[in-house]
Amino acid sequence: MDVSNAIEVVRLSNVGMLREHNEDSVASDLSIGLVLLADGMGGYKAGEVASEIAVLMVAAELTDAMQHKKRNTKAGVLPESQMLLSAVEKTNAAIYDISQTHPECAGMGTTLVAGIFTNNTLVLGHIGDSRMYRLRDETLTQLTEDHSLVQEQINAGLLTVAQAKVSKNRNLVTRALGIDAEVELDLQEIAVAVNDIYLLCSDGLSDLLSDVEIANIILVANGNMSDAANKLIEMANEHGGTDNISVVLTTIKKSFMAEKTWVKNLLKVNSH
Repeated sequence: MDVSNAIEVVRLSNVGMLREHNEDSVASDLSIGLVLLADGMGGYKAGEVASEIAVLMVAAELTDAMQHKKRNTKAGVLPESQMLLSAVEKTNAAIYDISQTHPECAGMGTTLVAGIFTNNTLVLGHIGDSRMYRLRDETLTQLTEDHSLVQEQINAGLLTVAQAKVSKNRNLVTRALGIDAEVELDLQEIAVAVNDIYLLCSDGLSDLLSDVEIANIILVANGNMSDAANKLIEMANEHGGTDNISVVLTTIKKSFMAEKTWVKNLLKVNSH
C-alpha cells in the first residue's frame, strides 16, 4: 500500500575508509511501503552486482505482485509476506544462475534485509548479517538475528557479544542470497506504532558502533533523520570505517490503514 503520506525514509551509503568499491545497495519505494538494504560479497565488483540485483529485482517483483493483486496466501500469513517470499525466491535463483554462468561472478552473493509497511504492520524479511533495529520510546531493539558464525557461537554460549565484536570470524555469514540454489528467508510480522523509527544497516555500521551509540545518535538528532544518517556514517568512519556503511532510517509519522480494513473493523465492532 502507498504509505508516502505516513512514513519518512532517509537512505545513505558510504564506501568507508578502506574499501575501493561500495558493495552495499539501498532502496525504498513508499508507493508500495518498501525499504531494502543489501550487502554484497564476492570477487572483484561481483558483490556490487549481487546487491544491486537483489534490491532492484525484489522491488520489481513486489511492485508487479501488488499491481496485479497476486494475493494467494497461506492462512494466517499476510499477502505481503507471501509476496516477499516469492520475490526473494526468484531473486535468489537469478543471482545464483548468474554466478554459475559468469566466471567473473563465481561465488557472489548478498545479504538482504527488507521491510514492507502495510496496515500498521511491518513485514520483515532478512538473510545474512545486515540488520533492522526499532527505536521505540527511546529503547533500541534489534529485530533481526544475524545469520553468522559468531551469532551461532553466541547462541551456543561460546562467545559473549563483546567477544564477537572483535572475533576474526565476525564477517562470516552462514546464509546469503544467491550462494545456493535455494535460500531460507527469516520472516516476521510486527505491529508498528506512530513515532517508531526503524533502522536498516549493513555490518559496516553494526560492527563498529554499539547499540547504545546508535540509539544516542538517533535520539540526539531529535527527528532530523538526515542528520542522524550522516552522523551514524561519520561515527563509523571515525571508528575505522573498515567496511562499506549503509543506513536506511524509516520514521512512522502517522497511522496507515487501508480504508477497507477500517470498514471491516467497524463492521466487526457494530456486530457485537
